[in-house]
Amino acid sequence: MSPNSDSILSQELSRRTALKALFGAASAAVLFGLPARAHAAEASQETTDKLNAAQAQLDEVQAQLDSIANEYAALANKNAQTLNDIEGVQGQIDSTQAQIDEKKAELKKKRNDLSDRVAASYKSGGTNILSLLLASGSFEELVANAHYVEKVNKSDRDAIEDIQTIQEELDAQKTALESQKADLEKLKDQQTAQMQDMQAKQQEVQTVLSGLSEDVKELMAQRDSEILAAAQAEEAAKKAAAAAAAANKNNSYSGGSSSGGGSYAPGTPQQNAGSGKQQAVVNACYSTPSPGQNWCAAWVTNVFRNAGVGYFGGNACDMFNAWCYSSDRSALQVGMIVADSSHSGTGTPGLLYGHVGIYVGGGIVMSNEGAITSKSLDSFIGFYGTGSGVRWGWLGGIALS
Repeated sequence: MSPNSDSILSQELSRRTALKALFGAASAAVLFGLPARAHAAEASQETTDKLNAAQAQLDEVQAQLDSIANEYAALANKNAQTLNDIEGVQGQIDSTQAQIDEKKAELKKKRNDLSDRVAASYKSGGTNILSLLLASGSFEELVANAHYVEKVNKSDRDAIEDIQTIQEELDAQKTALESQKADLEKLKDQQTAQMQDMQAKQQEVQTVLSGLSEDVKELMAQRDSEILAAAQAEEAAKKAAAAAAAANKNNSYSGGSSSGGGSYAPGTPQQNAGSGKQQAVVNACYSTPSPGQNWCAAWVTNVFRNAGVGYFGGNACDMFNAWCYSSDRSALQVGMIVADSSHSGTGTPGLLYGHVGIYVGGGIVMSNEGAITSKSLDSFIGFYGTGSGVRWGWLGGIALS
């Protein structure tokens, strides 16, 4: 979500307070301009009770929505830690594999060296070793030279066995790390599924909340209308009584009249609507207009469709969970999406849906924040990385470079 999206959130969260204030000040708001006694007019008890009940339901559902947002944010933070753990384990796997490759090369060289020496000795008829033994001047020297030859061979065997042992240990270590990564991947999938379930639940609660908001507005309008009708009836009765008194006294008294006011219904917030491929995405970033506030993922979808890459739906959180795995700046490339799945900067919408933009190079990320903005990567991470953290990757898994 964009930083400006908190304006809609603020209107939604403050609606309960506004409705209560309006309910408490209904006479003054509706009967503005009516005579002094009009403030005694009231709505029917039935309408007042219905309005109070609807307001209580609205408060309860809003509290549920806030609770879901907080739970989602906590889960998104755990998911971010899981992604960090996966990256860390993968780094250990890569390092271990490099050591295994090194030991394999060393073992191969040792075996080749030993093979070459044996072959050379065979071709020369073993004269090297035989000459060493025959050159012994005494029995004691002969024993010493034979022991030396045995030691040389044992040293070769020991070196090969040591390398084989280290390689086996590294293989076992890699196997354990791959198992650990598999467990983390499974945990990540479980967390992602939980977040998707929570988003679905949030949509259900939001639908109920919107319906209750409409009910409250209708009941407020009905209440205001009843108050206005009662006040007008009271004023009419007052005028009739004054006219009758004037007629009886044959007096030309004329009571002043005044009217005005109207029902109040709070408004709803306006809903606004390298390679050739990399360059096409960058060009599309500058030519694709904003689809409206709160539609950061829709803008990204439009950019990639306009660039001829393909269509990829979903919200910012979906894109983050599906395609953004790296936080390594050296891996960031032009045309990658840059996203988070939950942040606190824009309130409940940000906690539930996160935000997504596109890296256009030069340390700049463009995104839809109601208007299309360009931010430095540091600035983008500083604002949107307050919860799940910011990561990047190729949208749809399609590498553009």
